[in-house]
This record gives sequence, structure tokens and C-alpha cells, in this order.
Amino acid sequence: MFLKKVEGVRTIALPDGRVLSHSDLPPENIKRWVASRKEVVVLAVRHGLLSRKSALEKYDLSDEEFACWENALNDHGSKGLKVTLIQNYRQPRGDSERNA
Repeated sequence: MFLKKVEGVRTIALPDGRVLSHSDLPPENIKRWVASRKEVVVLAVRHGLLSRKSALEKYDLSDEEFACWENALNDHGSKGLKVTLIQNYRQPRGDSERNA
């Protein structure tokens, strides 16, 4: 077995006991973002496996998109990352915002 040389840490232990490594990260050319892949990227950044800057570059994400993922995971857990359920977790907008 050969290990690819990576800078920084190889693995991290998550608070729930799972171990996350670079091999658990989604591929760079990912087109379909499901909740589990979003969660892995956010956890990798949060716990130091991947820097935020490198995650944004590697996955071609905007800072706002990544921040939305972080907020959804913080506020609602992995279910908050599901696009099909996003309307259940978003704050209702005020009338002034709808008319703008």
C-alpha cells in the first residue's frame, strides 16, 4: 500500500468517533453535491484536515456557498444540507425583502 504525500495532517478524529482522511473527501470534479459530501467538506475544514481556502479552490465554491453549508450544518445538522428540505430550514423573509 502506498500513501500519497500530503501536506498537513493525514487524518482527523471527529467528536463522534469517526476518523476522516483525505481519501474520504469528494473528488475535485464533483458535479452533484449531496448532503453527505457537503458535510464531509465542512467537517474537514472545521477540524483542520483541509484549509477553507484550499476547499474553495479545490471544489470551485464561493465563500457564500460554503458559509451557507456551514450555517446549515451548525443550525440543523446534516439534514439541513439537503436541498429538497431547504425550505423547511430557511427563515421566512419579511414582506420588504419579497418586494425588493
